[in-house]
Amino acid sequence: MFSFNHFNFNVFDLERSLKFYDEALGLKPVREKNAADGSYKLVFLGDGVTDFTLELTWLRDRDTPYDLGEQEFHLAFVADDMEKAHEKHARLGCICFENPKMGIYFLEDPDGYWIEIIPPRK
Repeated sequence: MFSFNHFNFNVFDLERSLKFYDEALGLKPVREKNAADGSYKLVFLGDGVTDFTLELTWLRDRDTPYDLGEQEFHLAFVADDMEKAHEKHARLGCICFENPKMGIYFLEDPDGYWIEIIPPRK
């Protein structure tokens, strides 16, 4: 038996990413790990509801943004109120793709990662 624990995104500007995930999705740091020599920092974000976390990895010596290739992956979140969520994300200017026929849309974080927003199952 296996259960989900966390998912990782490497980020170029940790403070910018922390602000985005807090403002856009309400994710807050739940724990951190720092390299003794300061070469990396891991910040685990939680939603306050589940035990699943998003790990943001920052590398001190990284001097260029990450190349995400063809973006054939994403993380998904359920929004309790799609209309309010969409209004908020439109106001933040982070919606990068919408599929009204499927009732979903995607956000783009500061590093170019896509996050799917889906309605609750009925």
